[in-house]
Amino acid sequence: MKKIVSLFMISVFMSSVIVGCSRSTENKSQDDSQNITTDTEVKEVDFFKRDVDMFTERDSRTEYDEARAVTISLNGTTSTASSDSVNISGSTVTITEEATYVISGELTDGMLIVNAPDTAKLQLVFDGVNITSKNSAALYILKADKVFLTLAEGTTNTIANGGSFIPIDDNNIDGAIFSKQDLTINGTGSLKVTSPAGHGIVCKDDLVITGGSYEVNSASNGLDVNDSVRIANASLTIDSGKDTIHCENKDDISKGFVYISGGKIKAESEGDGISAGAYMQIADSNIDLLVGGGSENGTKENSDSFGGFMGGGRPGEKRPEDIQNTETESDSTSMKGLKATSNLIISGGNIIINSADDAIHSDSSLDVNGGAFTIASGDDAIHAEETLTITGGNIDISESYEGLEALHIDIQNGDIKIIAADDGLNAAGGTDASGTTGGRDGMFGGRTHGGMGGHGGMSTNSNGSIKISGGTLYINSSGDGIDANGTLEISGGHTTVVGPTQGDTATLDYDKTATITGGTFIGTGSMMMAQSFSDSKQGVIGINAGNQDAGTQIILKDLEGNTIVSYKPELEFAVVIISTPELVKGEKYSITVGSESGEFEAN
Repeated sequence: MKKIVSLFMISVFMSSVIVGCSRSTENKSQDDSQNITTDTEVKEVDFFKRDVDMFTERDSRTEYDEARAVTISLNGTTSTASSDSVNISGSTVTITEEATYVISGELTDGMLIVNAPDTAKLQLVFDGVNITSKNSAALYILKADKVFLTLAEGTTNTIANGGSFIPIDDNNIDGAIFSKQDLTINGTGSLKVTSPAGHGIVCKDDLVITGGSYEVNSASNGLDVNDSVRIANASLTIDSGKDTIHCENKDDISKGFVYISGGKIKAESEGDGISAGAYMQIADSNIDLLVGGGSENGTKENSDSFGGFMGGGRPGEKRPEDIQNTETESDSTSMKGLKATSNLIISGGNIIINSADDAIHSDSSLDVNGGAFTIASGDDAIHAEETLTITGGNIDISESYEGLEALHIDIQNGDIKIIAADDGLNAAGGTDASGTTGGRDGMFGGRTHGGMGGHGGMSTNSNGSIKISGGTLYINSSGDGIDANGTLEISGGHTTVVGPTQGDTATLDYDKTATITGGTFIGTGSMMMAQSFSDSKQGVIGINAGNQDAGTQIILKDLEGNTIVSYKPELEFAVVIISTPELVKGEKYSITVGSESGEFEAN
């Protein structure tokens, strides 16, 4: 084994600047395997909307006056009704006035149509309904102000298209349920929707679901909606050939949002899981998504070119011959788990996503505020184009290309575990040219202090940031552990980074500055591109431990023999970087790595 030495003694294209300062009043033994107390309770978030804004009292009301209700009895190819507000023509039943309609029975090839005045608010009560339309929508809401569809308690109801859609008017009917107007579905019964040639439920206005149990099987989108999808306390199982839930208004960017509060969604889709053309808010919901066949079908780049920074490129960097392929992929089917064009907020609940593309994605900012997450992604696990903020939750990322990626990453609390084929955290600011003008250029003099612990290359395009102020964060990455194309600030929490020893990777990679003012940081990985903190208010120790096997124990003690850190990295390593509040600048400490020991000064 190579003798462990301080990184101050290393000069392979670089020299080390590691700084630190004050001692805490009490030495504590810290083992990364111990339970760290983390606040994962849901905190208040400034939601765009809340339940009181999204749902009316009428949306949840299932009661009706039986004495005044109109009854419709379906019988194979014919029907009967108790009021002349219902027109019956063969197997087509048309409702023309505002009232409550209690419907039961079966139509083997027919349609239930709502064509009432545009001021009418109707309630349809499904009391054991089975309607199949071979060539159109089984339920077609053409005209009304709003329709409330109630699933009667204890009933099973079925709506199905037979396999084709033949036009019957100027509307492009392409769903087993097709509504041109606002539609609310409530009650405690169940509804099965089958659409082998199109969407399951289509709503050209607002779709509200406040109760009931649903099973949707569709060739296209499970729910296809224009203005908004609002779900509370319902249970949906969806198998779709495209998106599970797709909400988008191409004419009004303020519409096309998804709001889910409570309930359960279990879905398998070949397109996106839940997609919002505007914002998305999810609170206290159980969501289980299998998207695009899962992470094994992802298009992520592998890391086989590690070690080729002189010509092979860094992991994830696009080569010229890849550009055409990338352009082609942009036109392919999106296979993201949760996707929002605007902001995305998740507060509480239990989220399970196995996706070929990003598991959770926002084209704007993304907030995670509590909840339990189990994620396997063929690309990024959680991605935001602007700011990603995590204030709580238990996040377990078992597979990803990059774990957390955004222009700005702000981790305030939570228990986060990341397995990444490339970077664990990546703040991609401006032009990510870390192989040329960014952090990697420091290998050849671009860094002010020339290397390990020195300032990163001061690229004007490097405006990303990573802030860690609390929580427990474990990163196991085959690329960089923490890659800040800009700045890194750690002020609290317990952060552990386990990186590889091969090639163009680093435990820490930053372009401008990396500061630590609080919390515990334990990092291991490659020596080749090593950086440590550029500034600190607590002691930092960095050593070159030579090439060490995975599982080799690292023990850091003060000179009185008190253990400060005891840790066994899960990957091979050469570099060890440790900073805790117990380390004091200028004082010496003992480090043992495997069978070798030495005394080093904290800086």
